[in-house]
Amino acid sequence: MPSSRTAISGPQNAAPSLVIVGAGPRGTGVLERIAANAPELYAGSALDVHLVDPYPPGGGRIWRPDQSPLLWMNSEAQDVTMFTDDTVDMAGPVRPGPTLHEWAAVGGRTFADRQLQGAYLAWVYEQTVAALPPGIRVHRHTRRALRVSGPREGRQQVWLEGRPRPLPADLVVLTLGHLDAEPDEEQRALAAYAREHGLVYLPPDFTADSDLSALAPGEPVLVRGFGLAFVDLMVLLTEGRGGRYEDDGRGEPTYLPSGREPVLYVGSRRGVPYHSKIGYDWEGERPPLPRFFGSAEVDALLARPDKFDFRRDVWPLVEKELGFAHYHRLFSVHPERTTAAWSGFEEKYASAASGAEVAALVASAVPDPADRLDLTALDRPLDGLRCGSYEELQDELRTYIRDDLDRRHNPLRSQDQAVFLGLLSVYGQLVRLGDIGPWWHGFFSHLASGPPGPRLRQMLALSRAGVLRFLGAETTVTAEDGVFTARGAGVPGAAVRARALVEARLPRPTVERTRDTLLRALYADGAAATAEGLLAVDPADGRVLDRSGAPHPRRFALGPHTDARGSGAFTRPRTGGPAFRQNDATARAALEFLSALPCRAAA
Repeated sequence: MPSSRTAISGPQNAAPSLVIVGAGPRGTGVLERIAANAPELYAGSALDVHLVDPYPPGGGRIWRPDQSPLLWMNSEAQDVTMFTDDTVDMAGPVRPGPTLHEWAAVGGRTFADRQLQGAYLAWVYEQTVAALPPGIRVHRHTRRALRVSGPREGRQQVWLEGRPRPLPADLVVLTLGHLDAEPDEEQRALAAYAREHGLVYLPPDFTADSDLSALAPGEPVLVRGFGLAFVDLMVLLTEGRGGRYEDDGRGEPTYLPSGREPVLYVGSRRGVPYHSKIGYDWEGERPPLPRFFGSAEVDALLARPDKFDFRRDVWPLVEKELGFAHYHRLFSVHPERTTAAWSGFEEKYASAASGAEVAALVASAVPDPADRLDLTALDRPLDGLRCGSYEELQDELRTYIRDDLDRRHNPLRSQDQAVFLGLLSVYGQLVRLGDIGPWWHGFFSHLASGPPGPRLRQMLALSRAGVLRFLGAETTVTAEDGVFTARGAGVPGAAVRARALVEARLPRPTVERTRDTLLRALYADGAAATAEGLLAVDPADGRVLDRSGAPHPRRFALGPHTDARGSGAFTRPRTGGPAFRQNDATARAALEFLSALPCRAAA
């Protein structure tokens, strides 16, 4: 394979040129679809593919090998694949391959470390390159791409850091992955306050990349954010500083501090960690999804002459879909906990015109409230909780986490897993609607993308050891009296003060605030963005849209910085992953365009 330093001599139009910016899972996925579709759409012709990324191909930045082995994946090894199957709705051919657990020969329920996942992704990349037809050559460039220029109807130029001349490109595909962002107004003010008063402030970042050395042993640290970024922070500041866990003799971990840990005070809007990963296997019939929110409903929303509103027009359909998945499982597998036949219940559920009608129907047929689906309570479990002290709040939160672990590992509550399947189905449909705002993604992550059960057990052990303290729901942080002060709704009037504040969440991928110069330049040159700051693309094939809504014929974009973002670059097997569908559509559109170019050369 030509190296990133190999000069391409001779006329630059000897063969068409495709530049993929971003060599992580998404870029690798597009390349895999190029290999799969080329025999049909590009047989016998030469093509130069330039892969631009300063990080290793396959894993990219997030899954690179040089990170702590203490950091795990957030999915079981059996649920991670980079290969398509016949559930993916795409025009290209299926090319099956092993899941992570099959490739690595680890247990299917293992939560592998990220280094192992990076090795799997590197292998997928190598297999993909080997599967390309002989005329398609891959050139790696271990540099950053700075900008893309060129006319709409002509060859593009991709300018690279440290290289005086651009890469010529007939097509450009941006698979940039998660991006850093410039601080917003509040973050700038907090950083300035920290500098003025000698405090520590860490803005939103990828935890594995953060410099945590300023967080001193034994000192209180306020943490805003209770999702997966917090779990990484927790691990790096405890086990990463020499602490360890021992079994307490009853199957629960006890934490033995090293003495180098700070004391973490964590809070968020919800005040609780994401729900635990489900800890049992699915058995029996799956709910027949989609039922109330499928392609026909999405088509109707897209055809509306006025813009749809997510809460008013979309959420009722989503809520009904998730309820259908829940009750289908309950009635079919646990009928002893219902007082009606499924056929009658389903008919009435389908015809119910309001949430009140559904609630009345459920109350009459499902006696135990623990068997009813209450999405509001799942989303905001601490609403109304008021404690007399922080110690009382700690007890409440430990009870909540234990109850969540018990339920998510109990197959008698398998309707929860049916809701998870419903969430995956809904996500696959919502991708077509573009930018629907941040609320849904937070809700989905809270219910469906939480930490492994062992991480929550470690969280309980840290709480018992006094290394972790809960601030509760509606946590606010202010800068006052020379320190940072946190308050939560759970203990009215109480406050915690500290000289360090960490924002435990990812930066928001907006085109205006991203630190990626290529994306910012693209936006400045006229690329369209949504109200939430995502790059607007054609949902059919990922072509970048301008502000008049016209797709650029030579520029594509896929991933979390776009309004066609899927739930992940890799997915669970046999769930019709929308990212795979998008990769295939983009690869086919690119190959069809390239095959029609007059400069197309024989291999």
